[in-house]
Amino acid sequence: MTRISIPEFDDAPAASKPILDAFNRQFGFTPNIFRVLSLSPRALAGWAGLQNALAKTLDSETRDGIALAVSQTNSCLYCLSAYTTCARNVSKLDPEEVSRNRQGTSSDPKRYAALNFAKKVVETSGKLTETDLDTVRQAGFTDANIVEIIALSAQCLLTNLINNVFETPIDFPVAPPQPASA
Repeated sequence: MTRISIPEFDDAPAASKPILDAFNRQFGFTPNIFRVLSLSPRALAGWAGLQNALAKTLDSETRDGIALAVSQTNSCLYCLSAYTTCARNVSKLDPEEVSRNRQGTSSDPKRYAALNFAKKVVETSGKLTETDLDTVRQAGFTDANIVEIIALSAQCLLTNLINNVFETPIDFPVAPPQPASA
């Protein structure tokens, strides 16, 4: 049961409607998370602006993997369901890789470093060690890439928090249960 009234498109604030319309065209429907965000046109525009800018960073498999690792860390079933769908349909990740990504790992060594780093950023509220930074740099990520990994993590964290607070109804195929990583 949701803890917030989720507006239909016609009931959303006028300033949110162009962004909601764009999401509707992209997904073929307007996901509930965006309808919740639409209650604050500024929050929706801020999230969408960050999304648009970060969509040009790293590669889609790494971006999806970061979203899966962060969402698993925050136990956000809504985001896990949405990002699993995207990872499978857009990035073409197989179920085993999706499962690894949720744990902050990957079969690809460079992606492994990025996902593990993102997971640690969230788990420690950014209080990482020099070794953590050295590890992600040694995997081939520049300092600019590290800022992008942190930004992608923060973007995902925002939707995790909103969905967890409001218990947003899941409108994607529900991600299979998976225990939290150790």
